[in-house]
Amino acid sequence: MALMKTANVDQFGFLLHDAARLLRKRFEARGSEYGLSAAQWRLLVRVVKEGSATQSRLTELLEIEPISVSRLVDRMEQGGWVTREADRNDRRVKLVVPTGKSVEAFSAIKAVAGDVYSDAMVGLDDAQITTLMTALQTIVGNLSNQETPASHAANHSGTGS
Repeated sequence: MALMKTANVDQFGFLLHDAARLLRKRFEARGSEYGLSAAQWRLLVRVVKEGSATQSRLTELLEIEPISVSRLVDRMEQGGWVTREADRNDRRVKLVVPTGKSVEAFSAIKAVAGDVYSDAMVGLDDAQITTLMTALQTIVGNLSNQETPASHAANHSGTGS
């Protein structure tokens, strides 16, 4: 499927990047009262949602280098946000576990995130928000696959498949 020039798709990457950057910036400004960096917030959210996670799992989820995760966990452990505990199934493995402090902060920050998202969506009606969310989910799905729908179609066109 060819993209329509009238849709200004050439601006897509810039708009998506700018929207994500501005969301992060607004969130950091509103969430700074807890003294956590954006990277620490992302780790906190993942640990609270997972209940506990190995550092290698956090490396996958956050898409950052293992040494960076280790340093983040070190700082967050010193701040009382997480603890490291031995895995019951394998004592060689350490799990990163959220503390009560993290769980409380997570609840509060969800409200901040909701406010930031509401600010971002001002001027959009319910149908537009639904369309936006569906489109973004489709984009994430398309790009999560090793082979995108467009490359699949190109690879199989004219092959009788």
